Amino acid sequence: MVLAKKYVVITPFVGEPKPENFITVEEEIRPLEKNEFLAEALYISVDPYQRVKLGNTFPCDMIGGQIARITESQNQDYPVGALVMGHFGWRTHTIVHPDNAKLCGQKPYMYLLPDFGKLPISLGLGICGRVGNTAYFGFTEICKPVAGETVVVSGAAGAVGSHVGQIAKILGCKVIGIAGSDDKCAWLVNELGLDCAANYKTVNIADYLKKNAPDGVDCYFDNVGGEISSTVVAQMTEFGRVAVCGAISVYNETDPMKRKGTFLQPFIVGKQLKIEGFQVNRFAERTAEGIQQNLQWVKEGKLKYKNHIYDGFESTVDAFIGLFKGDNMGKSIVKVNSSKRYNKM
Repeated sequence: MVLAKKYVVITPFVGEPKPENFITVEEEIRPLEKNEFLAEALYISVDPYQRVKLGNTFPCDMIGGQIARITESQNQDYPVGALVMGHFGWRTHTIVHPDNAKLCGQKPYMYLLPDFGKLPISLGLGICGRVGNTAYFGFTEICKPVAGETVVVSGAAGAVGSHVGQIAKILGCKVIGIAGSDDKCAWLVNELGLDCAANYKTVNIADYLKKNAPDGVDCYFDNVGGEISSTVVAQMTEFGRVAVCGAISVYNETDPMKRKGTFLQPFIVGKQLKIEGFQVNRFAERTAEGIQQNLQWVKEGKLKYKNHIYDGFESTVDAFIGLFKGDNMGKSIVKVNSSKRYNKM
Protein backbone atom coordinates (compact mmCIF):
# COMPACT_ATOMS: atom_id res chain seq x y z
CA MET A 1 0.00 0.00 0.00
CA VAL A 2 1.28 3.47 -0.94
CA LEU A 3 0.25 6.51 1.07
CA ALA A 4 0.43 9.86 -0.70
CA LYS A 5 0.80 13.18 1.07
CA LYS A 6 -0.61 16.34 -0.42
CA TYR A 7 -1.10 19.99 0.49
CA VAL A 8 -4.62 21.35 0.70
CA VAL A 9 -5.39 25.07 0.82
CA ILE A 10 -8.16 25.45 3.39
CA THR A 11 -8.66 29.23 3.41
CA PRO A 12 -8.15 32.01 0.83
CA PHE A 13 -4.92 33.99 0.92
CA VAL A 14 -5.33 37.42 2.47
CA GLY A 15 -2.16 39.40 1.97
CA GLU A 16 0.89 37.15 1.97
CA PRO A 17 0.28 33.38 2.05
CA LYS A 18 0.66 31.98 5.58
CA PRO A 19 1.31 28.50 7.00
CA GLU A 20 -2.21 28.41 8.47
CA ASN A 21 -3.65 28.56 4.94
CA PHE A 22 -2.42 24.99 4.39
CA ILE A 23 -2.83 21.52 5.80
CA THR A 24 -1.26 18.22 4.72
CA VAL A 25 -3.47 15.23 4.05
CA GLU A 26 -2.68 11.56 3.53
CA GLU A 27 -4.56 9.38 1.07
CA GLU A 28 -4.20 5.78 0.01
CA ILE A 29 -3.20 5.14 -3.58
CA ARG A 30 -5.61 2.73 -5.31
CA PRO A 31 -4.48 0.02 -7.77
CA LEU A 32 -3.67 1.25 -11.28
CA GLU A 33 -6.11 0.84 -14.14
CA LYS A 34 -5.35 0.39 -17.84
CA ASN A 35 -3.05 3.09 -19.34
CA GLU A 36 -2.36 4.68 -15.96
CA PHE A 37 0.97 5.10 -14.20
CA LEU A 38 2.07 6.08 -10.70
CA ALA A 39 4.44 9.04 -10.45
CA GLU A 40 6.51 9.74 -7.31
CA ALA A 41 7.56 13.36 -6.89
CA LEU A 42 11.28 14.14 -6.84
CA TYR A 43 11.15 17.94 -7.16
CA ILE A 44 8.22 20.33 -6.70
CA SER A 45 8.05 23.82 -8.18
CA VAL A 46 6.91 26.88 -6.25
CA ASP A 47 6.02 29.90 -8.39
CA PRO A 48 4.32 33.28 -7.92
CA TYR A 49 1.56 32.41 -10.41
CA GLN A 50 0.25 29.82 -7.94
CA ARG A 51 -0.82 32.73 -5.75
CA VAL A 52 -3.28 34.07 -8.32
CA LYS A 53 -4.25 30.97 -10.34
CA LEU A 54 -5.53 28.85 -7.46
CA GLY A 55 -9.23 29.56 -7.90
CA ASN A 56 -11.97 30.66 -5.50
CA THR A 57 -13.30 27.41 -4.04
CA PHE A 58 -11.87 26.15 -0.75
CA PRO A 59 -10.65 23.74 0.45
CA CYS A 60 -8.72 22.77 -2.70
CA ASP A 61 -5.57 20.91 -3.65
CA MET A 62 -2.55 23.14 -4.21
CA ILE A 63 -1.53 23.47 -7.85
CA GLY A 64 1.96 23.31 -9.33
CA GLY A 65 4.44 21.42 -11.45
CA GLN A 66 6.82 18.68 -10.43
CA ILE A 67 9.48 16.33 -11.75
CA ALA A 68 8.45 12.79 -10.91
CA ARG A 69 9.71 9.26 -11.46
CA ILE A 70 7.35 6.56 -12.70
CA THR A 71 7.33 3.75 -10.13
CA GLU A 72 4.46 1.63 -11.47
CA SER A 73 2.91 1.60 -14.92
CA GLN A 74 0.12 0.11 -16.98
CA ASN A 75 1.07 2.27 -19.96
CA GLN A 76 3.82 1.20 -22.35
CA ASP A 77 4.50 4.80 -23.42
CA TYR A 78 5.37 5.70 -19.82
CA PRO A 79 7.63 2.92 -18.50
CA VAL A 80 8.82 2.40 -14.94
CA GLY A 81 11.90 4.50 -14.26
CA ALA A 82 11.06 7.24 -16.75
CA LEU A 83 10.98 10.86 -15.60
CA VAL A 84 8.04 13.15 -16.29
CA MET A 85 7.27 16.82 -15.84
CA GLY A 86 3.66 17.10 -14.78
CA HIS A 87 1.30 19.62 -13.24
CA PHE A 88 0.28 17.22 -10.51
CA GLY A 89 0.26 19.75 -7.66
CA TRP A 90 1.98 19.66 -4.30
CA ARG A 91 1.74 15.93 -3.64
CA THR A 92 4.17 13.03 -3.23
CA HIS A 93 2.44 10.43 -5.42
CA THR A 94 0.02 10.80 -8.32
CA ILE A 95 -1.95 8.34 -10.43
CA VAL A 96 -1.80 9.70 -13.96
CA HIS A 97 -3.73 8.86 -17.10
CA PRO A 98 -2.27 10.78 -20.07
CA ASP A 99 -5.77 11.64 -21.26
CA ASN A 100 -6.71 13.24 -17.93
CA ALA A 101 -7.35 16.84 -18.99
CA LYS A 102 -7.15 18.12 -15.42
CA LEU A 103 -3.66 16.74 -14.76
CA CYS A 104 -2.25 16.70 -18.27
CA GLY A 105 -4.27 18.74 -20.74
CA GLN A 106 -2.42 20.27 -23.65
CA LYS A 107 1.33 20.58 -23.49
CA PRO A 108 3.25 21.63 -21.43
CA TYR A 109 1.23 20.18 -18.55
CA MET A 110 2.74 16.68 -18.77
CA TYR A 111 5.57 15.22 -20.84
CA LEU A 112 8.50 12.85 -20.59
CA LEU A 113 11.58 14.75 -19.46
CA PRO A 114 14.25 15.19 -22.15
CA ASP A 115 17.75 13.84 -21.55
CA PHE A 116 19.74 16.57 -19.80
CA GLY A 117 22.92 14.53 -19.78
CA LYS A 118 24.99 15.32 -16.70
CA LEU A 119 22.91 18.38 -15.80
CA PRO A 120 20.51 18.23 -12.81
CA ILE A 121 17.01 16.99 -13.63
CA SER A 122 15.67 19.84 -11.49
CA LEU A 123 16.39 22.11 -14.46
CA GLY A 124 13.20 20.66 -15.90
CA LEU A 125 11.29 22.93 -13.51
CA GLY A 126 13.48 25.93 -14.20
CA ILE A 127 15.71 27.06 -17.00
CA CYS A 128 14.92 23.99 -19.16
CA GLY A 129 11.22 23.84 -18.39
CA ARG A 130 8.16 26.03 -18.05
CA VAL A 131 10.12 28.88 -16.46
CA GLY A 132 12.70 28.82 -19.22
CA ASN A 133 10.03 28.83 -21.90
CA THR A 134 8.29 31.74 -20.22
CA ALA A 135 11.50 33.74 -20.47
CA TYR A 136 12.45 32.57 -23.96
CA PHE A 137 9.13 32.98 -25.74
CA GLY A 138 7.92 35.96 -23.74
CA PHE A 139 11.04 37.95 -24.49
CA THR A 140 11.85 36.88 -28.04
CA GLU A 141 8.29 36.73 -29.39
CA ILE A 142 6.76 39.79 -27.69
CA CYS A 143 9.69 42.17 -27.20
CA LYS A 144 11.39 41.05 -30.42
CA PRO A 145 14.75 42.51 -29.36
CA VAL A 146 17.32 43.82 -31.80
CA ALA A 147 21.07 43.78 -31.12
CA GLY A 148 22.21 47.09 -29.65
CA GLU A 149 18.88 47.91 -28.02
CA THR A 150 18.50 48.69 -24.31
CA VAL A 151 16.48 46.19 -22.26
CA VAL A 152 15.20 46.57 -18.71
CA VAL A 153 14.13 43.55 -16.66
CA SER A 154 12.29 43.92 -13.35
CA GLY A 155 12.34 41.07 -10.86
CA ALA A 156 15.67 40.43 -12.53
CA ALA A 157 17.07 38.07 -9.88
CA GLY A 158 14.06 35.76 -9.97
CA ALA A 159 13.71 32.59 -12.00
CA VAL A 160 12.25 34.20 -15.13
CA GLY A 161 13.95 37.58 -14.83
CA SER A 162 17.48 36.22 -14.47
CA HIS A 163 16.88 34.08 -17.55
CA VAL A 164 15.52 36.96 -19.64
CA GLY A 165 18.49 39.17 -18.77
CA GLN A 166 20.91 36.53 -20.03
CA ILE A 167 18.98 35.90 -23.24
CA ALA A 168 19.07 39.64 -23.91
CA LYS A 169 22.86 39.61 -23.55
CA ILE A 170 23.14 36.56 -25.81
CA LEU A 171 21.18 38.50 -28.43
CA GLY A 172 23.50 41.51 -28.17
CA CYS A 173 21.46 43.95 -26.09
CA LYS A 174 22.42 46.28 -23.28
CA VAL A 175 20.65 44.97 -20.17
CA ILE A 176 19.64 46.78 -16.99
CA GLY A 177 18.28 44.68 -14.14
CA ILE A 178 16.08 45.81 -11.25
CA ALA A 179 16.17 43.70 -8.09
CA GLY A 180 15.58 43.95 -4.35
CA SER A 181 19.02 43.75 -2.73
CA ASP A 182 22.64 44.70 -3.33
CA ASP A 183 23.64 41.01 -3.28
CA LYS A 184 21.16 40.23 -6.03
CA CYS A 185 22.38 43.16 -8.11
CA ALA A 186 25.98 42.04 -7.69
CA TRP A 187 25.05 38.52 -8.81
CA LEU A 188 23.28 39.86 -11.89
CA VAL A 189 26.27 41.91 -12.98
CA ASN A 190 29.25 39.87 -11.80
CA GLU A 191 27.99 36.36 -12.56
CA LEU A 192 25.25 36.69 -15.15
CA GLY A 193 26.87 39.49 -17.13
CA LEU A 194 24.17 42.17 -17.10
CA ASP A 195 25.51 45.64 -17.81
CA CYS A 196 24.20 47.11 -14.57
CA ALA A 197 21.54 46.52 -11.92
CA ALA A 198 19.67 48.72 -9.47
CA ASN A 199 18.36 47.93 -5.99
CA TYR A 200 14.90 49.48 -6.12
CA LYS A 201 14.81 49.69 -2.31
CA THR A 202 17.74 52.10 -2.16
CA VAL A 203 17.95 53.68 -5.63
CA ASN A 204 15.68 56.15 -7.38
CA ILE A 205 14.83 54.13 -10.49
CA ALA A 206 13.87 57.14 -12.62
CA ASP A 207 17.24 58.81 -11.97
CA TYR A 208 19.06 55.51 -12.46
CA LEU A 209 17.51 54.98 -15.88
CA LYS A 210 18.23 58.55 -16.97
CA LYS A 211 21.88 57.93 -16.17
CA ASN A 212 22.25 54.37 -17.49
CA ALA A 213 19.78 54.52 -20.38
CA PRO A 214 20.06 58.16 -21.50
CA ASP A 215 18.56 57.41 -24.92
CA GLY A 216 15.61 55.54 -23.41
CA VAL A 217 14.51 51.94 -22.96
CA ASP A 218 13.63 49.91 -26.06
CA CYS A 219 12.33 46.73 -24.40
CA TYR A 220 10.93 46.14 -20.93
CA PHE A 221 10.25 42.69 -19.48
CA ASP A 222 7.87 43.28 -16.60
CA ASN A 223 7.67 40.78 -13.73
CA VAL A 224 6.54 43.10 -10.95
CA GLY A 225 4.00 45.73 -12.02
CA GLY A 226 3.33 48.67 -9.71
CA GLU A 227 5.18 51.97 -9.70
CA ILE A 228 8.48 50.43 -10.79
CA SER A 229 6.86 49.50 -14.07
CA SER A 230 5.22 52.89 -14.41
CA THR A 231 8.65 54.50 -14.01
CA VAL A 232 10.21 52.30 -16.69
CA VAL A 233 7.36 52.82 -19.17
CA ALA A 234 7.70 56.59 -18.77
CA GLN A 235 11.30 56.36 -20.02
CA MET A 236 10.81 54.16 -23.05
CA THR A 237 11.72 55.03 -26.62
CA GLU A 238 9.26 55.50 -29.46
CA PHE A 239 7.83 52.13 -30.58
CA GLY A 240 9.17 50.49 -27.41
CA ARG A 241 7.88 47.01 -26.51
CA VAL A 242 6.75 45.71 -23.13
CA ALA A 243 6.18 42.05 -22.29
CA VAL A 244 4.06 41.80 -19.13
CA CYS A 245 4.80 38.48 -17.42
CA GLY A 246 3.63 39.17 -13.86
CA ALA A 247 2.78 41.69 -11.18
CA ILE A 248 4.20 40.22 -7.99
CA SER A 249 4.41 43.64 -6.32
CA VAL A 250 0.61 43.73 -5.98
CA TYR A 251 -0.34 40.06 -5.58
CA ASN A 252 -0.53 40.36 -1.79
CA GLU A 253 -1.69 43.97 -1.57
CA THR A 254 -5.00 44.35 0.29
CA ASP A 255 -5.27 48.16 0.16
CA PRO A 256 -7.07 49.13 -3.10
CA MET A 257 -5.39 52.55 -3.09
CA LYS A 258 -1.96 50.93 -3.19
CA ARG A 259 -2.95 48.84 -6.22
CA LYS A 260 -3.27 51.95 -8.34
CA GLY A 261 -0.50 53.13 -10.65
CA THR A 262 0.52 56.22 -12.55
CA PHE A 263 -1.69 57.17 -15.49
CA LEU A 264 0.27 55.66 -18.42
CA GLN A 265 -1.86 56.37 -21.48
CA PRO A 266 0.00 59.58 -22.44
CA PHE A 267 3.26 57.63 -22.58
CA ILE A 268 1.69 54.70 -24.42
CA VAL A 269 0.07 56.91 -27.04
CA GLY A 270 2.81 59.53 -27.31
CA LYS A 271 5.56 56.95 -27.79
CA GLN A 272 3.37 54.44 -29.65
CA LEU A 273 4.31 51.65 -27.28
CA LYS A 274 3.35 48.02 -27.61
CA ILE A 275 2.37 46.54 -24.22
CA GLU A 276 1.31 42.92 -24.25
CA GLY A 277 0.57 40.46 -21.48
CA PHE A 278 1.17 36.77 -22.03
CA GLN A 279 1.06 33.32 -20.48
CA VAL A 280 3.46 30.57 -21.47
CA ASN A 281 0.56 28.30 -22.47
CA ARG A 282 0.24 30.43 -25.61
CA PHE A 283 3.40 28.71 -26.85
CA ALA A 284 2.42 25.23 -25.66
CA GLU A 285 2.92 23.56 -29.03
CA ARG A 286 6.51 24.87 -29.11
CA THR A 287 7.44 23.51 -25.67
CA ALA A 288 10.19 21.20 -26.97
CA GLU A 289 11.66 24.00 -29.12
CA GLY A 290 12.11 26.28 -26.14
CA ILE A 291 13.56 23.55 -23.92
CA GLN A 292 16.09 22.50 -26.54
CA GLN A 293 17.23 26.08 -27.22
CA ASN A 294 17.71 26.83 -23.54
CA LEU A 295 19.45 23.48 -23.00
CA GLN A 296 21.83 24.23 -25.86
CA TRP A 297 22.72 27.61 -24.36
CA VAL A 298 23.34 26.01 -20.96
CA LYS A 299 25.65 23.39 -22.50
CA GLU A 300 27.50 26.12 -24.42
CA GLY A 301 28.05 28.07 -21.20
CA LYS A 302 26.02 31.03 -22.45
CA LEU A 303 23.19 30.58 -19.97
CA LYS A 304 23.84 30.20 -16.24
CA TYR A 305 21.36 29.11 -13.62
CA LYS A 306 20.88 29.14 -9.88
CA ASN A 307 18.42 26.82 -8.18
CA HIS A 308 17.32 27.76 -4.68
CA ILE A 309 16.65 24.30 -3.22
CA TYR A 310 14.47 23.64 -0.18
CA ASP A 311 14.87 20.13 1.22
CA GLY A 312 11.93 18.00 2.23
CA PHE A 313 8.27 17.91 1.28
CA GLU A 314 7.42 19.61 4.58
CA SER A 315 9.34 22.74 3.48
CA THR A 316 7.10 23.43 0.47
CA VAL A 317 5.01 26.09 2.20
CA ASP A 318 8.14 27.86 3.47
CA ALA A 319 9.54 27.88 -0.05
CA PHE A 320 6.32 29.35 -1.44
CA ILE A 321 6.07 32.08 1.19
CA GLY A 322 9.73 32.92 0.62
CA LEU A 323 8.97 33.95 -2.96
CA PHE A 324 6.97 36.94 -1.73
CA LYS A 325 9.63 37.95 0.78
CA GLY A 326 12.39 37.98 -1.85
CA ASP A 327 14.28 35.09 -0.26
CA ASN A 328 15.28 33.44 -3.54
CA MET A 329 17.87 34.10 -6.19
CA GLY A 330 16.98 32.10 -9.28
CA LYS A 331 14.43 29.28 -9.27
CA SER A 332 12.90 28.03 -6.01
CA ILE A 333 12.44 24.26 -5.97
CA VAL A 334 11.58 21.73 -3.26
CA LYS A 335 13.55 18.48 -3.20
CA VAL A 336 10.98 16.03 -1.91
CA ASN A 337 13.06 13.09 -0.67
CA SER A 338 15.67 14.54 1.66
CA SER A 339 16.45 14.50 5.37
CA LYS A 340 17.96 17.99 5.42
CA ARG A 341 15.42 20.76 5.75
CA TYR A 342 16.99 23.47 3.66
CA ASN A 343 19.91 24.01 1.34
CA LYS A 344 20.98 26.27 -1.49
CA MET A 345 22.29 25.21 -4.90
